[in-house]
Amino acid sequence: MAEETENLIPADDDSLSSNNGTIIPINIEDEMRGAYIDYSMSVIISRALPDVRDGLKPVHRRVLYGMAELGVYHNRAYKKSARIVGEVLGKFHPHGDSSVYGTMVRMAQPWSLRYMLVDGQGNFGSIDGDSPAAMRYTEARLKRIAEELLADINKETVDFQPNFDDSLEEPSVMPAKIPNLLLNGSSGIAVGMATNMAPHNLSEVVDGITAYIDNNEITVEELMQHIKAPDFPTGGVIYGYNGVKSAFETGRGRIVIRAVANFEVSKTGKDQIVVTEIPYMVNKAAMIEKTAALINDKKIEGISDMRDESDRDGMRIVYDLRKDAVPNVVLNNLFKYTELQSSFSINNVALSKGRPVTVNLKDMIRFYVDHRMEIVTRRTQYDLREAQKRAHILVGLLIALDYLDAVIALIRKSKDADEAKAGLMSGDFMTAKEKEEFLLTGVQRLQIVETYDNDAANGIILSEIQAKAILDMRLQRLTGLERDKIIAEYNEIKALIDDLRSILASEERKRNIIKDELAELKARYGDARRSKIEMAAGEFSIEDMIPDDEMLVTISHQGYIKRTPLQEYRTQGRGGTGSRGVKTKDEDYTEHLFAATNHNYLLFFTRKGRLFWMRVFEAPEGAKTSKGRAIQNLINIEADDKIQAVLNVKTLSDEDYINNNYIVMCTEDGTVKKTLLEAYSRPRQGGIIAINIAEGDNLLDVALTNGDNNIVIAARNGKVVRFHESGTRPMGRTATGVRGINLEEGDRVIGMVCVSREDTQLLVVSDKGYGKRSDIDDYRVTSRGAKGVKTLNITDKTGALVAIKEVTDDDDLMIITKKGVAIRIKVSDLRVMGRNTQGVKLIRMSDSDDIASVTRIIREEEEDVENPTDGAVDESSATEVTDSPETPTAE
Repeated sequence: MAEETENLIPADDDSLSSNNGTIIPINIEDEMRGAYIDYSMSVIISRALPDVRDGLKPVHRRVLYGMAELGVYHNRAYKKSARIVGEVLGKFHPHGDSSVYGTMVRMAQPWSLRYMLVDGQGNFGSIDGDSPAAMRYTEARLKRIAEELLADINKETVDFQPNFDDSLEEPSVMPAKIPNLLLNGSSGIAVGMATNMAPHNLSEVVDGITAYIDNNEITVEELMQHIKAPDFPTGGVIYGYNGVKSAFETGRGRIVIRAVANFEVSKTGKDQIVVTEIPYMVNKAAMIEKTAALINDKKIEGISDMRDESDRDGMRIVYDLRKDAVPNVVLNNLFKYTELQSSFSINNVALSKGRPVTVNLKDMIRFYVDHRMEIVTRRTQYDLREAQKRAHILVGLLIALDYLDAVIALIRKSKDADEAKAGLMSGDFMTAKEKEEFLLTGVQRLQIVETYDNDAANGIILSEIQAKAILDMRLQRLTGLERDKIIAEYNEIKALIDDLRSILASEERKRNIIKDELAELKARYGDARRSKIEMAAGEFSIEDMIPDDEMLVTISHQGYIKRTPLQEYRTQGRGGTGSRGVKTKDEDYTEHLFAATNHNYLLFFTRKGRLFWMRVFEAPEGAKTSKGRAIQNLINIEADDKIQAVLNVKTLSDEDYINNNYIVMCTEDGTVKKTLLEAYSRPRQGGIIAINIAEGDNLLDVALTNGDNNIVIAARNGKVVRFHESGTRPMGRTATGVRGINLEEGDRVIGMVCVSREDTQLLVVSDKGYGKRSDIDDYRVTSRGAKGVKTLNITDKTGALVAIKEVTDDDDLMIITKKGVAIRIKVSDLRVMGRNTQGVKLIRMSDSDDIASVTRIIREEEEDVENPTDGAVDESSATEVTDSPETPTAE
């Protein structure tokens, strides 16, 4: 209690006594609490939060209304911003000119509002954070779309409230023909709460509201078919959809926005990353400055130069890359460390009947539609009253014209206007009998204006309004033509009154009026979506919107990939000239070619044992003559790693498929590993470890099997081991594997073949250009880990084995030497030989040259392959050497 006593204002202080010496003691804690609550509510209601009906805070509403009062409409001349600010400041918003001017400036910035409400002329700042010019230098006027917010405000559609000094009135809310809260969003920090609402696309919003009007029971998920996601003024890419879905359903969510970036090549041949759109609310200049600091601190590597080439035609931020940099890796680091990727946290808090509420997508639409229903009702009531007033006057004029001579005589004999008006009202221009009949029938009212129904009961022929209108009537209205005009106007007014009454009596008509007005807004202001939507890993894919068409996927030796619709490769009759297939560089050629559908998965395995995924539809589409795009630009492969193998997998979601198919991998030191496809069925953007590679070893080959295939592994010393894959048990994804072939010291594996057919033939090539093909039956099945049998008689003349391939007569062979000599030959030109033969000369080389790579090429139907003369197969060098196979030994 002592503490409470100290907080009381002393009652014996004469200096504080002003009310007959009486002072009321007040607990200072209660006073502070009450004052703070009052302050909080003032901030919440009168400053920080928008109204759910028009999406405006008080300062925005006052600026727009002040500009309308000043007459600066979109088709009028601009006025100085200082004049506008003074108007708003003096009449409605006495809180400082900076708050008024700052609000007006933001409504004129195309990077701040999705649909600008103010048309600014002069320097209104920049996306780099530059300040706008002083208000005395700039000019402004309303945008046409802003006038839609004010439409019908003079028809008693909204309530007005006194301004700060009770000298004027201001609107408490705008009629808001446009759904501004959804279109432009809002942000603000109140006391104990905040709001951050995203902008949306007008065309989508109109479609969503129309769908809601047609079906009030529509779900948020169904609304999302029309309003797909927020649409930011600066564009960008909305990365991931879970945040959007959460925001639409609950009013809270976190949306990740990425810049729009493309890979280009400069005139000097440098790889470049070019950014043309940045996330919403990001300061471009500050972002570039921070990025430069990260590059200098070596936190982001691979960038040699960065510059801003933006101009009035659009944004363009260019990052020049170093020669050894992988563009896709650099871009992902930019997303990770800079504001090229930012998040927008949605918190939909707005005022409904003066109270803050959290609203989801359907709530915002519902509040808007309810508001517009009230506006349409009040506007129709106003129009009805005005029409009734006009009809009442027209009836009076028609009565005067019916008794024209008597009315003129009455006016001429009256000494003043008041006497004439009284005579007209009492019907002195009629005879007693005419007056009696007229009062009984009540013809002059025709049940149009209920307000004047009691006139006849009081013996009044014409109301005061009608009498005044007759006295004010010009003489030219007495002509016969003018009478016809009055009758026609009366008939139109009567039809209008009937229509307005019909609207007021029908909720369906009111809803149709709102839909029609929204359709007009869409036609006038609708535009294309700026922010693209990209599904993040782990979310439902955009594949639902992509047809599962058949594609031909081609991957070149140098790593260029593309997909081409299969129908582009039209069928030709035998003897056709064919058409040009893949366009590659002189030193490049097609290494992988397979048919797939858009929804298939491509699995990329690297030398270091990592796995990356790509859907076929994610590969760049190109004509059959185009080169394609580098794989390194599409997946996050490290700079010192390279793609070693590619698999085409039909699906990763079919449980039966992924649990009955296997991936078999082989490394250079002879290790093999078999793992269920299911272990690789959960794609990750950054890739995963496919196999644990020992130091000094590399992944060599990968195959997709069904669990009943034979595996053939070949070593440099010419030995080959063939075993059934059942001899290798399935292992975990990160396991190292088991011994596949028993290698001699210093020997290495040069290839693996997965044999699924009995008629398969094996083709082997040696270091000095010798090669042959043999039937698979020549290689008997042994146990895993054996030393193997000879596949080629290795001599100094042939050199070590360098390649083993599974081939058919329809395949081609591409051989490239270390000196860059390349030859492409048809496999059908090679006759089938025994396993122990030395083979034939496939390519003539100098003594100092060796084979660099051998690739089997699946020949396209339309491809016309010619064998160069210097690449002819030298059959004369074939020798039949019968060498008894060595006894294989198990590990």
